[in-house]
Amino acid sequence: MTILPDGRYVSDAPYDENEDLSAIERADLDMPNWKLVWRAFRKHRLALISAIFLLVGYLLLPFAGFIAPYTPNERNADYLYAPPQGIHLFHDGKFIGPYVYPTTAHADLVNYRWDYSTDKTKAMPLEFFCEGGEYTIIGLFKTNRHLVCAPEGASLFLFGSDRLGRDVFSRILYGAQLSMTVGLIGITVSFLLGITFGSIAGYFGGRIDWTIQRIIEILRSIPELPLWLALSAAVPASWGPVAVFFMISLILGALDWPGLARAVRSKFLALREEEYVKAAEVMGAKPARVIRKHLLPNFLSHLIASATLSIPAMILGETALSFLGLGLRAPAVSWGVMLNDAQHLASIEIYPWTAIPMLPIIITVLAFSFFGDGLRDSLDPYKN
Repeated sequence: MTILPDGRYVSDAPYDENEDLSAIERADLDMPNWKLVWRAFRKHRLALISAIFLLVGYLLLPFAGFIAPYTPNERNADYLYAPPQGIHLFHDGKFIGPYVYPTTAHADLVNYRWDYSTDKTKAMPLEFFCEGGEYTIIGLFKTNRHLVCAPEGASLFLFGSDRLGRDVFSRILYGAQLSMTVGLIGITVSFLLGITFGSIAGYFGGRIDWTIQRIIEILRSIPELPLWLALSAAVPASWGPVAVFFMISLILGALDWPGLARAVRSKFLALREEEYVKAAEVMGAKPARVIRKHLLPNFLSHLIASATLSIPAMILGETALSFLGLGLRAPAVSWGVMLNDAQHLASIEIYPWTAIPMLPIIITVLAFSFFGDGLRDSLDPYKN
């Protein structure tokens, strides 16, 4: 048996015109659904790469403090707006392992900016599994052990530093913990509301359906961004970063459910007339059981694909609110908060690395979009 690049199986046996091919023709139809989905999904190379990237990213989120050389708010007054540094392996033609060159800041009083000179005669090896600033893993275990640290007398700013001398690379890693998590919390809230109201409207119909549809129309008629701003501005400034984070997540989820509710309702209007639904009702199944056991499973593929495509909108929503100063606020660290510090065009023109936090946002949103597109196509494997 030979496996073709597209996943099909070809027998190596000689051709026999009398052979019954009916079993072979039904092989695909007899395969478990998850195998059909996987076979179709792995054909989407971009979606597969995006899925691996997102999986690795979420698995590394709890260990951001270990990977980052600095803590998120650790400041160094000697390295304000330090440019990105490179890690080198060879010095004077010899391999000495990962090292950096020491840099020194100089104030340019003519152009009103910081300039840095590099001493390339002195190679300073990096330290691994070293002690640094204290952080927590999964919010439970405190430690000060880092994967890599700068040697004494030097710095390690892979993406440069900001106006307060904080490492941009470390802050991006810490910011991912909030920016990538807010989408998961928001989509959970959105799905709970959307599936609940959409199921009720589509299954029962009548006045219940009419009432829910009018509520949805009212919510969708309100401009989204001003509503976000109004609700975010209502969050008390005295609240801590954790409370603000969960409130922003709830706001994003609470405003995203009407579209999903309508999709669920339209699907349920068609499915409730199916014979297996009528049979379950005749046998005495309660509405909750009919919805949970018979209707939702037939709509699960659409829900999964919709979730992966909705998470990027949540991430962009948090970024927009934090960028405008109405979402997460310092000392919390998110990609939107970092962009809020870099919203002055003059600073970006002089120190362009302060805009680097835009890159993880773009890459993450694109990864979710590619993954969602591939998953949506793969969940209907019989068309491939």
